[in-house]
Formats: sequence, C-alpha cells, structure tokens
Amino acid sequence: MTFSIVALDPANGDLGVAVQSKFPNVGVSIPFAKAGIGAVATQSYCNTSYGPRGLALLENGASPLQAIEILTGNDEQRDSRQVGIIDAQGRVAGFTGAQCFDWAGSVQGRYCTAQGNTLAGPQVVENMVQTFVETSGSLAERLMAALQAGQASGGDRRGQQSAALLVVRAGGGYGGFDDRYVDISVYDHPAPIAELARLYAIHRLTYFRSDPDQLVSIDTAIANELQQMLHARGFYKGGATGLCDQSLLKALRDFMGWENYDERIRSDDLIDLEVLADMRRKHALWLQAQHHGKH
Repeated sequence: MTFSIVALDPANGDLGVAVQSKFPNVGVSIPFAKAGIGAVATQSYCNTSYGPRGLALLENGASPLQAIEILTGNDEQRDSRQVGIIDAQGRVAGFTGAQCFDWAGSVQGRYCTAQGNTLAGPQVVENMVQTFVETSGSLAERLMAALQAGQASGGDRRGQQSAALLVVRAGGGYGGFDDRYVDISVYDHPAPIAELARLYAIHRLTYFRSDPDQLVSIDTAIANELQQMLHARGFYKGGATGLCDQSLLKALRDFMGWENYDERIRSDDLIDLEVLADMRRKHALWLQAQHHGKH
C-alpha cells in the first residue's frame, strides 16, 4: 500500500523519510526521525511503535539491522510488517514480512534504503534508490525526486492518496528550538507527490533561513521599490526617497513579520532576493485585488 525511502546526507548530517501511499494521512504513522540518531519508515499494517522504539535502539548503540531484529523478533504480526532504518553513520537495513502484498521488498543503496508493498514491481524501489543516489541538491529535494521516480515507475498498484516528507537537523526547526527542519504531510490528494513539492516550496520560504548567496544590499532602486510597496500596504509613512534609512528598515521588518518571513528578518541593510521576489509576486496580486474591488 506504500513506498518510502529513508536516507542520510553525510555532508551535513540531515536525516529524513519520504513516503507515498494509497492510504490517508500517511505522515502520522510511517516517518520517524531524530537528529544525530537515525530515521525509520514503518509500514504495511504498520506497527507505529517501531518508530520511537527503533530510534531508541539506535540511540543506545544498536545497528539498523540489530534494531530490526529486535523490533520484529517478538512481533506476532511481523510477517505483515515492513520497515526501513538508517542511522547517523549511514548504515541501512530493511525488512519485508512474507505476507506483505506483492510486489513487496526493499533495495538498499548508498546512504539510503527504499521499501514498498503492493507495488507495480521491483523497479519502483530500484529506481527510487538510483534516483536518490544520482540526484544533487538538499536531502529533501533528493527524497522528493526519489518519490517521483517511484511513482513514474508504477508506484502503488492501487493509486495515490497521501504523502509526507520529514527531514531532521539539530536546531533546524522554527526558531532553532527543535530538529524538525522539514515536516510536511499531505492528508488526501489526487496527486500527493506533486502537492508535496508545492508545499515544500512554501515551507522553504517560510521556515528556512536565508542563503548567504541570496543576500544583497538595499540599494537606491530596491529602497525606492520597497518604500512604494510598503507605503501602499500602510507600513511605511514617508515618501519614496530611495534612501535605506531606519524608518524603511523598521517598516520592512514589520512587514516581513506580518507576511510570515520571520526566519529571514534581518537587523542590517540586506534583503533576501527570494523574499523580495515573493513580496513582488504577492504585491502584484494585492494590487490586482484592489483594482477588482473598485469595480
């Protein structure tokens, strides 16, 4: 009913799980991960205790294979279970019970393992692993690419319904207070993997901190544009002088908080080009709505 991939980015230690299923709200039952420890996907009549128990076993020194042996060893329904585990060292292991709906199985690759049941065939997980290994970019982007490859290879024989993406990073959550760097769940959707990608783009802008390469000084042209934009929205009281002064910077900080760019608010005279592009897009929509409202 499900295919998933668990993986590690050895460059920065990110750990994550991506999953798609013909089952609603799959994000609450299958993906589990803890920064610096590992990630678990538990599925096929899933025993959700495999998630926290598997992570606890890894944290106490068990390898992924040992963790799976312990988890399944005293589970009377293990023949209907499926699980994939990776630890923070990149070691992987998978288990598929003998009674999982065909096709069922897993493939392990470099820093990843993909597993699935009720699949169109083994090519689903094979292509997920190949795509993950060959794709560049962030862990989240590589996990989503693997999901897309799995779906393109036939995916779940019953179709699509929900999807989830979980990536953990120490201090990676909102405000740096937890490790939930990416935590997105699509409850019910005709194209859940595509919807996951759309939501990830929103998540990136809202929850990620600025890429230093995307920061530029607020020059005369940008200051003038911001003053006009913020004045129209009621955040800036002065005229469009093109000067980047404290009144403009305060108005910009207030507006960024209002529009949920919290993690990209700055105390200097730099602005994030991704934020500026999104501000322009939203302002155009706002102006359009104002225009229609007058007619």
